[in-house]
Amino acid sequence: MVDDDPSVAAAVRRALVYEGYEVDVAEDGRQALETARQRLPDLVVLDVLLPKLDGVEVCRRLRAASDVAILMLTARDAVADRVAGLDSGADDYLVKPFANEELLARVRTLLRRRLPRHADVLRVADLVIDVGARQVHRGDRSVQLTALEFDLLEHFVRNARIALTRAQLLDAVWGFDVETASNVVDVYVGYLRQKLEAGGEPRLIQTLRSVGYVCREE
Repeated sequence: MVDDDPSVAAAVRRALVYEGYEVDVAEDGRQALETARQRLPDLVVLDVLLPKLDGVEVCRRLRAASDVAILMLTARDAVADRVAGLDSGADDYLVKPFANEELLARVRTLLRRRLPRHADVLRVADLVIDVGARQVHRGDRSVQLTALEFDLLEHFVRNARIALTRAQLLDAVWGFDVETASNVVDVYVGYLRQKLEAGGEPRLIQTLRSVGYVCREE
């Protein structure tokens, strides 16, 4: 838990400890990175406005070094601020003030993604996903994805040739359905397209106008 407001940090820590989680608290960005370096956590609850190093930069550095789950907290509720946090590598975003029940629900969803997956292999066209190893290949090329990007791609491929709405994707991958966050799906589809098409390969995630997306060959 990273927050420079002692009352917020204490309240979140109490809620998490009550649910059985072990919680370390950091008061600024540099302390957060040092704590994570010493013992990488399963999940980071990260405030945006921090002294010494802000939350967005902390998120970028954590994401560059690992696929740790990151839930960002902020008092800013503008869409641009939420997108900035997600662009830095956060898996989810929660606006203050929030109910403990919602915080805990999102924590459970993010930690669930870290559970071992079935050791199966999924294929669409020349795209191969080794679910157990969490590895992706496009032909002979390895594709490096963040944890959330992998989960989104896996869901697309498991539902290949099925039309999926943004609301369905939010619910299946992020674990919640928030109307104002629907652009998050578009942002992450853009990330996947950049990485999957980096070698000039044909597009696999197609846009369905007024519907959402579908994974299929053109």
